[in-house]
Amino acid sequence: MVKLWLIFAQTATVCLAILFVVMTLKPEWLNRVSVAPTTQVTVVREPPPERTSTGAPAPRLATSYRDAVKRAMPAVVSIYTTKEVKRHPFLNDPLFRRFFGNQLDLAPQRSAGLGSGVIVSPNGYILTNNHVVDAADEIEVAVTGGKRYPAKVVGADPETDVAVVRIDANLLPTISFGDDNNLRLGDVVLAIGNPLGVGQTVTMGIVSGLRRSGLGINTFENFIQTDAAINQGNSGGALIDSAGNLVGINSAILSQTGGSIGIGFAIPVSTAKLMMDQLIATGTVTRGWIGVEAQDVTPELAESLKLATSEGVIIAGLAKSGPADKAGMKLGDILVAVEGKPVPDSGAMLNLIAQLTPGQKATFKVRRNSGEADVVIVVGRRPKPVKSEQTEEQ
Repeated sequence: MVKLWLIFAQTATVCLAILFVVMTLKPEWLNRVSVAPTTQVTVVREPPPERTSTGAPAPRLATSYRDAVKRAMPAVVSIYTTKEVKRHPFLNDPLFRRFFGNQLDLAPQRSAGLGSGVIVSPNGYILTNNHVVDAADEIEVAVTGGKRYPAKVVGADPETDVAVVRIDANLLPTISFGDDNNLRLGDVVLAIGNPLGVGQTVTMGIVSGLRRSGLGINTFENFIQTDAAINQGNSGGALIDSAGNLVGINSAILSQTGGSIGIGFAIPVSTAKLMMDQLIATGTVTRGWIGVEAQDVTPELAESLKLATSEGVIIAGLAKSGPADKAGMKLGDILVAVEGKPVPDSGAMLNLIAQLTPGQKATFKVRRNSGEADVVIVVGRRPKPVKSEQTEEQ
């Protein structure tokens, strides 16, 4: 036993001595010995597809929107307008012309405009903005391929900034209408138009806001806000969803420079279609009217008037012998519902009343003297807006 132990000890000593010599004189020999890696490779697997409520796989996010653009772009047109610029009244004054006539250019001056539009029927009806064609003497529409047609205004509605023009053509490509009520914040949208005359252009963004109002752009406002780039010339063009369906008509931007800063507004397609149908049928838009002026109930106003809630609007003015006045509505009434639909603010009230049919009776619920009352009003026809001289000159 002692002999075996001595042999083991001697062998271990010799091995350690050899290892010491190798480490000292030839350390590179040790690097040639391969050591199996101990680190495990983690495989990242794609998560299982999400399922819809019906159990079907949810659609994947698109990496390209070319199919949507290919579907919608042929129905988007460029609109070119010209109109005569009114001269200052002083130029028609005989005394003024007597002294400065030789130095004045008395020839009529014309200005050119640019916008976009969307073909909505194969026989030439085109949806656009009112401000694109307003006061134009000549309108020309360029379709895909570059062919140009003279156009005429079928009807226009300045209060929503919607207009319909028509060209003498058939078998035109049309756009499919989407549902703006299904839009949600963050949805991808594409703007198609002819910005600054560079040619048909597509820009991409998301829905940044919904039901924007109180901007002072139109009388009736319910805008879709988007950061898709919209510039001069895009007005009247298409705002489409990721499938190529029309969800809005590009209308305006907020900008300190005149160019896009990511705050653009489009008229919802539901509003545009409602106006379009009336304009094509009658050339004008008919709206309900009851003859009231309203003031929003702010939290501060509700507190000062000791109101339990800030819902509704205060009737601050009544047109003498107007529909509301005749029906017994009173100053100070708080209007809370129109035909059962709640009235959160004055903008919503204006839209709800405008949708009523003139000549028909409608029920308005008001709060009065700590109680509630129903006022039945025979709805009147909203008067057409009157342009000021300043607006006409512009």
